[in-house]
Amino acid sequence: MTLEEAIKARHSVRQYLNKPIEAEKIEQLQKLINECNQKGGLHIQLVTEEPKAFAGGMAKYGKFRGVRNYIAMIGKKGDDVNLGYYGEKVVLLAQQLGLNTCWVALTFKKQPDQYEVRPDEKLVCVVSLGYGENQGAQHPQKKTIDDVAEDKRTIVGFLLPDWFTRGIEAALLAPTAINQQKFSFALHDGNTVEARTRFTMFNGYAPIDLGIAKCHFEIAAGIENFEWQ
Repeated sequence: MTLEEAIKARHSVRQYLNKPIEAEKIEQLQKLINECNQKGGLHIQLVTEEPKAFAGGMAKYGKFRGVRNYIAMIGKKGDDVNLGYYGEKVVLLAQQLGLNTCWVALTFKKQPDQYEVRPDEKLVCVVSLGYGENQGAQHPQKKTIDDVAEDKRTIVGFLLPDWFTRGIEAALLAPTAINQQKFSFALHDGNTVEARTRFTMFNGYAPIDLGIAKCHFEIAAGIENFEWQ
């Protein structure tokens, strides 16, 4: 499974089987997490065989069941975009390994003894992880390419390049808080792409959402075709 195939196949899953994740898959996930932490200056941590975070009433309210593994998204304050960007790389690897995931902002209970949060850091959210009872379902897309794409080039009369359109299509498949998709991508002169959030009542999670969308965009568009502003 390619990364682009993983983007299309990944759906949020909240119910999991009582099936341990194989050691070799844990090793692959941990290797990528280490690389992401180094590149992004983050402190993402993998927690396995820990059922307490999703054992309370909030988890039941969120319809979670059987969650024993999760990824703690931890970074310095203000690093939320990076957490979304690098965290989604780990999520897509999990999909390639035959695992299921769900980004979780509120419906879990913090377990401080299971991961380290340094004084200048915060736990922003977690990602549930494991073998799902099902493969989830795609939410209906609320936005179209025209809703989130902007062409700010001085050239007039030219269509958006194919790589930019592919990137937008992949970004629209990114998971976001309550499926709001409050982001936009603008193409400037010189194949420079600007990604930014739009106003939302749930603005606290918009930077994470933007990072996830940027990850999808970059994979589908091809980093060789553009540079980030």
